Amino acid sequence: MEFSLLGAVVFAVVSLYVTLYWEARRGNAAASTRNLWDVALTAAVVGLFAGRIAAMVSDGVNPLSHPADVLIVRGGVSTGPATLAAVLTVAWIGRRELWPVMDGLAAASLAGLAGWHAGCLARDACLGTPSDLPWAMTQSNSLVTRHPVEIYAALGLALAAVALALWKMRDRPALGLPAGLALATASLVRLATEPLRPALGDGPVEWYWTGLLSGLVVIAVQLRRTQRKPVDTAE
Repeated sequence: MEFSLLGAVVFAVVSLYVTLYWEARRGNAAASTRNLWDVALTAAVVGLFAGRIAAMVSDGVNPLSHPADVLIVRGGVSTGPATLAAVLTVAWIGRRELWPVMDGLAAASLAGLAGWHAGCLARDACLGTPSDLPWAMTQSNSLVTRHPVEIYAALGLALAAVALALWKMRDRPALGLPAGLALATASLVRLATEPLRPALGDGPVEWYWTGLLSGLVVIAVQLRRTQRKPVDTAE
C-alpha cells in the first residue's frame, strides 16, 4: 500500500474511532453488548479485501493465480462489493443483536467515510470537474480550477455523522432507523457528488441507488414495526 493511500486510511480509522469514543461516553444509544470498534475494524478489513478481489476479477486478473496482487490496494477496490461485504460482516458478527450493532456503528461509519474522502488531501486527489466558483482549486502544474468534490463529500458525510450521533443521544430513535438513515445518507452523498467527479459515467452509480433504496426500505419497515407495537395502558 503506498504511503499516500495509507494516509487516507489513517484519516478514516481515526474518524471512526473518535466518533465511537465520543458516542460511547454518552451511551451510544444503541444498547449493544458488542465491542463496536472490533466489529468495525473486522468489517473494514473484510470489505477492503472483498472489494480488491472484485476489482481484480473485473480487470481480468485471477486472484488465485495472482494472490500477491490482492495486497496492491492502490490497484483499485470496487466500492459496491466492498460495502456489501462490510455490511454482511457486521450483520453476521452482530446477528444476535442486529439492530443495536448496526445502529451503534451508523454515525461512526459515516464519519469513517468522511475521513476516507478527506484523505484526498494526503493523496492529492480532491478535485473533480472544472469550476469557476470562488472556492475552486487547481492541481499542481495546472491553471484549470476544479470542484474540490472529495471535500464536498467529506463535509456532507461529517455533518450527517454529527447530526445522526446527536439524534441518537437525545431522542433515542427506534431500532433500525439510524442504520437505515446512515446507509441512505452515504448513498445520497455519493449520488450527489458523482456528476462532479472526473470519471463521469464510470462510477458505480447502480450501487449507490441500491444503497439509497435499501436504506429507505429499512427505515420504512422499522417505522411500520414501531407503529404496530401495542401501547401499554394503565390499569
